[in-house]
Amino acid sequence: MPKLPVNGVELHYEESGDKAAPVILLIMGLGTQHIAWPEPFVAGLVDAGYRVIQYDNRDIGESTYLHGASAVSPVVAIIAARLGLRFPLAYSIADMAADAVGLLDALDIQAAHIVGVSMGGMIAQRIAIAAPDHVLSLTSIMSSSGAHGLPGPSPELRRRLTARRPANPDRNWAIEAGAELLAMIGHPDSTRPADAYRALAAAAFDRGYNPLGVRRQMLAIIADRTRAVALPRVAAPTLVIHGAADPLVPMACSEDIARRIPNARLVIIPDMAHDLPPSKVGQMVTLIADHARSATEQPAETIAA
Repeated sequence: MPKLPVNGVELHYEESGDKAAPVILLIMGLGTQHIAWPEPFVAGLVDAGYRVIQYDNRDIGESTYLHGASAVSPVVAIIAARLGLRFPLAYSIADMAADAVGLLDALDIQAAHIVGVSMGGMIAQRIAIAAPDHVLSLTSIMSSSGAHGLPGPSPELRRRLTARRPANPDRNWAIEAGAELLAMIGHPDSTRPADAYRALAAAAFDRGYNPLGVRRQMLAIIADRTRAVALPRVAAPTLVIHGAADPLVPMACSEDIARRIPNARLVIIPDMAHDLPPSKVGQMVTLIADHARSATEQPAETIAA
């Protein structure tokens, strides 16, 4: 499997499409491996004329696990953050953004269209803030600015996310728990196969199961308190997409992103929650491909009369 050493870790990545085509870099969310990008989604972007690169963030899937690094309870971290206190942190969202930039550099890609979902959207925002020369366009999907006071998960989801889990869960428990969470945050879609959630959870477990890595990623999200105030500096053409029925990251979070980034376009998709439902893949591909294309179109030359 292809891996590249970047920023002190090794990242597993996959790529599709013509190597000479403009690049779209896909960044997945909290505890989620790159295999969660639906195959028709990736294929649609390739068919639209793009070279698509997807990868596992650090501490997940087949990328480097930071075994032994700090992983305090998220509850402790949330309390500390509310009090304005620091807590031990293995790495930051900015570090994960540097991973993505390092991957582009290692692949000799000067700039790309950056597309991130959920935590991946936060990473994408950080790339646009810190490394604007690497960003042709920015697409943030079902993500947040991280601003203080924005709404959080529904009470039911909050209870589910903070529930105790077995110290050493076996494969069956992990797969069932993963499928249950995907069903809770997703939107019912008649075009989704009945076993889709379980199949994705099983594939993710078999590629690599690292719950402490998920915790460390969550801590990085909690600690990233200054991103919102930096978003007005984003110069890349920006598309913000959110599902109207998202119970994990409410729609107001993307509305806040779009308010903060100059000239950002906000698209709210009905009948979509915190997922990429099969029935919406075509719409999403069109939105992203058209946005990427318009971001790099050269204005027609003015012809003197």
